[in-house]
Amino acid sequence: MAFVQFSKVSLAFGDRDILKAVSVNLQSGTKAALTGANGAGKSTLLKVMAGLLESDSGVRTVQKDARIGYLPQSGLTHRGRTLLEEADTAFQFGYDMQKEIDALGEELASNPQNVASVAERQSQLISALDESGWHRRRAQAETVLLGLGFLRSDFAKQTETFSGGWQMRIALAKVLMQKPDILLLDEPTNYLDIEARAWLEQFLQSYNGGFLLVSHDRYFLDVTIRDVYELFNGELKRYPGNYTHYEAVRKVELRTLIAAYEKQQEEIHHLEEFIRRFGYKASKASQAQERQKQLDKIVRIEIPESLKKIHFTFPHAPHAGKVMLRANGITKSWDGVTNVLNNFELTLENGERLVVVGKNGAGKSTLLRIIAGEDSNFHGTLTLGSGVKIGWFSQDSAEKISGSESILDYFEQRAPLDVVPKVRSMLGAFLFRGDDVFKSLDVLSGGEKSRVALLQLLLIPTNLLVLDEPTNHLDMHSKDVLLDALKDFGGTVVFVSHDRGFIEALATRVLELDCGKCRSFPGGYAYYQERLEAEANGTVGAFTMATAAGRHADSAAMKTASRADGYVAANDARASTHTSGTSTAGDSSGMLTSGVQPRVTHSCNTATASSVNAAPLSWEEAKRQKAEKRKLEKNVERIEAEITAREGEKKSLEESLALPQVYESGEKMRTVQKRLAEIRAQLEKLNEEWEAAAETLNAWS
Repeated sequence: MAFVQFSKVSLAFGDRDILKAVSVNLQSGTKAALTGANGAGKSTLLKVMAGLLESDSGVRTVQKDARIGYLPQSGLTHRGRTLLEEADTAFQFGYDMQKEIDALGEELASNPQNVASVAERQSQLISALDESGWHRRRAQAETVLLGLGFLRSDFAKQTETFSGGWQMRIALAKVLMQKPDILLLDEPTNYLDIEARAWLEQFLQSYNGGFLLVSHDRYFLDVTIRDVYELFNGELKRYPGNYTHYEAVRKVELRTLIAAYEKQQEEIHHLEEFIRRFGYKASKASQAQERQKQLDKIVRIEIPESLKKIHFTFPHAPHAGKVMLRANGITKSWDGVTNVLNNFELTLENGERLVVVGKNGAGKSTLLRIIAGEDSNFHGTLTLGSGVKIGWFSQDSAEKISGSESILDYFEQRAPLDVVPKVRSMLGAFLFRGDDVFKSLDVLSGGEKSRVALLQLLLIPTNLLVLDEPTNHLDMHSKDVLLDALKDFGGTVVFVSHDRGFIEALATRVLELDCGKCRSFPGGYAYYQERLEAEANGTVGAFTMATAAGRHADSAAMKTASRADGYVAANDARASTHTSGTSTAGDSSGMLTSGVQPRVTHSCNTATASSVNAAPLSWEEAKRQKAEKRKLEKNVERIEAEITAREGEKKSLEESLALPQVYESGEKMRTVQKRLAEIRAQLEKLNEEWEAAAETLNAWS
């Protein structure tokens, strides 16, 4: 079994210990994540493991012939070859092995006296080459390249024509094609869209070798790993289980540390206060000196940077009308031939949290730039609603932040006068504390620039946030705080993200772009995924306006389908999607948001419509039907009230599972989990009852 083993490895940069007697064993079958605060040394540790950086002390052992694949965060470029030619360089190990096999064959022919050892070595190499899949390298290359989002038409392109993000995809593809015994991946998902991430998830789940990876995508980690290694203050500790389990265990574990830290901070504060007050008084000088000695002897307790979270809320959203914007007939082309957006229609209503999804090149960023007013070179009309004020964030926003001015100067020059006094506090909330505020913009990391760009959104109140990849370069904890702030935001959000966990927690509606076309899915991202899976399996057809004709939905069902968690939308009878180009002035174009009842156009060609309108009803029959319909409506309302109550209890229980005190007692934890399971079962049954009742009611509409 191939392995890479560390034994008491240490490394320091100057007076800072990066690694302190770190020991770890990676072998075939290892599926692990490496976590730690920004700057903890994760990338450095991977480089030492890969053999690219020497440690100061300790032992690094690699099994003979074990192959290690390493992917850095960024900085790799390729040129001088086509994409397929570059991919073939990933199999150089096979060419080298084949060359040695041929050389051994010649030696056997010319020197028969040493047959046994030479033949054994040749046999080992032949077996290893066969197992590596080298003979199927062309098929492997195509599978990996297509999985990571490249098109067949890209295969013959020169590698230098690809952008920086695609350059890193080429580098990732090459590492995966090698199928090394141990994979070391530093932020492999940084430049991947959702589809490519999903493919990489499946690849790693079935990978026979071992891997250790760094990622800030919680969902990606949860579905790919079985162990977490945390690097904290130079020491490495293993936590069995996925990332969510690690967070729960670590949260309990840190309680004692935080309590000790807070107690020590209080002691330090008292000592410093005494020294400050009496240090210059002759009568107290000796006592002050004694306090200073005590202060100097204190071994400072450090807590993870992740606990020093960003704390912020967006400014109060100014009042706006019901409709935030209408897009009619939006058509956009970059080359005058192919339309990225083709006769695009959209009505966005107040309070929606709309995620735009689609493969790279589908037009997601283009659409967001048009909505934000950054791009006016298109055909069609975009009309903003009354009182709409837009806040815009993009990766360009972060990348354009540069200059020799300090962070503090940058914000004080741009903040309204009434906000200037609050700038230092706002910077502190975004982890720019102490001397950090005097850093020049040019020396900021990608994550720091992203935080600066996000902070700019807090300077002026807005009610429509348009966010293109707001989570890029943010660590997991910063993402969580941003997510909480967006959930509490009183306005409307349109966003693009490749972080599935972030999308699932935030989106209330999904807009899919594909080759100039679009489809709108009310409800959360989970429903969208279920819908696509059902279409792929053939259990439902691809949703179009033709299949939607005649589908009825009463206002109660509409309100239920608009719940933010999207659970109702998981049933076909409760959700409708609309193809672009179908909106009508004054209606809501199929948008389902809390408290909004969109109008649905009913077809006059359905069997229900024909039978109801075939002949006028008698007064008695109309009265009977009215009473029956009211009875059905009350039944739907009753079930909805029960669902709401159960959801409230479910939410409270799920929140309690995040509390450390729940895990202090095994009995308490089991009680909460048991009740949660009961409520989920009740909700499933109530949803089935609701669906049956709603379908019966729809027949009377």
